[in-house]
Amino acid sequence: MTSEPTHAPGTADTFSVGGEFRVTRIGFGAMRLHSGPGPERKAAIAVARRAVELGVTLIDTAHLYGWGANEELLAEALFPYPDDLLITTKVGVTRGGPEGWAYDARPESLREQVEQGLRRLRTERIGLLQLHRLDPKVPVAEQVGALRELRQEGKIGHIGLSEVTAAQLAEARRTADIASVQNRYNLFDREYEPVLRACEAVGIAFLPWRPVAAAAASGEVSAVAAELGATAPQVLLAWLLARSPVALPIPGTASPAHLEENLAAADLRLTDSQLRRLDHHGPASSA
Repeated sequence: MTSEPTHAPGTADTFSVGGEFRVTRIGFGAMRLHSGPGPERKAAIAVARRAVELGVTLIDTAHLYGWGANEELLAEALFPYPDDLLITTKVGVTRGGPEGWAYDARPESLREQVEQGLRRLRTERIGLLQLHRLDPKVPVAEQVGALRELRQEGKIGHIGLSEVTAAQLAEARRTADIASVQNRYNLFDREYEPVLRACEAVGIAFLPWRPVAAAAASGEVSAVAAELGATAPQVLLAWLLARSPVALPIPGTASPAHLEENLAAADLRLTDSQLRRLDHHGPASSA
């Protein structure tokens, strides 16, 4: 009797970002780490260090997360950085606006934000610098061109984008090489499926944020989790790994137990029928 075929996530459990950084397929999103003073900060530092101990080689942060405090936390926790660790940060927004932040990707502002990020992260080069949002008031070529200049100066290694359409990605690539795209994407939210496929076509890393949907413990997800002896979030992460070889989910948590649970999803292998069931359980227009 033969077992049902399984769908392994990509060619391996690693991916080469920008042709330079070979990272684990499941990274870590640092946004949830408490960057204020007190015991919670010590706990956050412990979680960041534990992620690296467990083999995580890609950690995502941003200027927006505590207006630099999250970057400083990671530096306190991890500097001097292991040679194989890629810390990626994001720029392009500043304080203000009804949501507490506002677009600001003017070339002079991007340069200042990068300089501040270098100082807070205690490094001379940010391996992957992502534009948190395209500024609608600034031509894409100017925004990406400013990052290209910083790359030429050796202050950043590779350029990434966040929350972009396939057309915007194509436009940005006319100005500079793009190494990554960080868009919202999960089993239940596949609005950016065309962007994932565009990245896959040219080998650009796709970093799904919010990879574990709120509707995780429902329907087929729970059923598949029971079949595998896994949790619903683990199934959703395994689905992302199987969805595309360029997918690098970055689940975030402040809990050591949840961290270990998330990383263990890399060992799950979904069968072809399980994948089909999950695909059909998501949005009908994307399945």
